Amino acid sequence: MEGVVFLLVIAVIVAIVVVTQRRSKARELERKDAELAPVRKLAFEDATALGEQLQELDLDLAGRELDAGANADYQRALDAYESSKTAVEAISEPEDVRHVTQILDDGRYAIACVRARVDGLPLPTRRPPCFFDPRHGLSVTDVLWSPPAGAPRDVPACALDAERVQAGADPDSRMVMVGAQRVPYYQGGRAYQPYAAGYFGAFGPMEIMFAGMLFGGLGGFDMMGDGLGAIGDGIGDLGDGIGDGISGIGDGIGDVFGGFDF
Repeated sequence: MEGVVFLLVIAVIVAIVVVTQRRSKARELERKDAELAPVRKLAFEDATALGEQLQELDLDLAGRELDAGANADYQRALDAYESSKTAVEAISEPEDVRHVTQILDDGRYAIACVRARVDGLPLPTRRPPCFFDPRHGLSVTDVLWSPPAGAPRDVPACALDAERVQAGADPDSRMVMVGAQRVPYYQGGRAYQPYAAGYFGAFGPMEIMFAGMLFGGLGGFDMMGDGLGAIGDGIGDLGDGIGDGISGIGDGIGDVFGGFDF
């Protein structure tokens, strides 16, 4: 009889472990899918924007002969656009978005080089894109800006956004959906960190700034809530499993003793 009870206890423990692991994996997959969908959409929209900028470049260059340097930069921009579309299709987790935005940043710089060569200007200095919306292209200056409930800091900005900030107006920030709220991407939470890292990772100090912003703000509190909720769910699942296991042990013992007549 003791051997039967021991086997029942082992069986219950194994069942609890299996059920808990399955539920944990299912929650993790749901979380990754929920994080990935909006980031993939963002990357697709950025790649589409690069294609539109190339179309505008074609119209501006119509009838103009390009020298070897301009042709090479133009081809780099075209290659970046094609590569970005392929990279978007290959995204399987948020970290993959970093590769897409790196490619897009190279493509936009190549476009800026083409325009400079055609206009007889020096090649532009390689600067980070506009912080408020990387689709705006290369930044032209750093502007002192304060995020909501944050300390002032210098961020790279395009000419129009720099003018807005200096005038006390809101910049034209790239907005994303976090739950039911529409917020700037830099407050969207950890899922958007790879998106920003691809654009700004080559400019060292920017990564430090983003680490503070992306893990703070609305997205950071949402993540904290998600984490606490997951812990609570895990404890609840474990409690349910233990309760079911104890119930099963009791039933098993009852069945064993039920086989005896006293």
